[in-house]
Amino acid sequence: MSIKSERPVSAEQINAALSALGAEPTADPEARREEPQEPDRLRLLGHLLAKAEWEITAATRLSEEGEIEDVLDTMLGWAEQLDHDPGLAVNILTNRLQRTAIQVSESEAEEPPPGREASFAAAMTALYTLSAQLHADRGDVAGTRRALSGAEEALIDTMQGMHDLRVALGDTAGEGEESEG
Repeated sequence: MSIKSERPVSAEQINAALSALGAEPTADPEARREEPQEPDRLRLLGHLLAKAEWEITAATRLSEEGEIEDVLDTMLGWAEQLDHDPGLAVNILTNRLQRTAIQVSESEAEEPPPGREASFAAAMTALYTLSAQLHADRGDVAGTRRALSGAEEALIDTMQGMHDLRVALGDTAGEGEESEG
C-alpha cells in the first residue's frame, strides 16, 4: 500500500524543526547551499528521526524497577498521531523494521558477524510476517504467500546466524565437525 502525507513538510520546515531542537545537520560543503532544498528532504527527515529516537531513548531508559509507563506514553503519542489507522501503523512499522534491519547489519567488517546477521534476519522475519498479515487482511492470497516465503527464509537465516554465533563461542560444533561430550 502506498501512503502519502496529507500535508507533506518541506525541507525548510524540517530544517527549522531541527534548528529548534538544536540538531541542525552540518552543511555539505560541496552542495554550497545556504538553505536546504527539496532533494535534501529525506536526509533531513532522517536527522529529525534520529533526534526524536535519541530523545525518546534518553527519556525512557527503564530503571531497575522496570518502569514502563514512559514507554507507554510514547506509544500513546505515536498512536494518537496516526489517528488509530491500523493500515498506516503497519506501513510505518514495516518501514521501521527495514531501517532497523539495515542499521543492525552495518558493520566495519566486510561480512557482518553472525549475531548481526541473525539480528538482521530476525527484523526481516518480523517485516515479512507483518506484510503477510496485511496481505491476508486484504484477501491477497498471492501476496500473503510471497511474504510468508520471505518470512520463512529470514527465519531460517536467523536460526543459522544464532547457530554460527554458538559455533564461534565454542558451544556447539560447526558444520562437518563433531561435538564434544
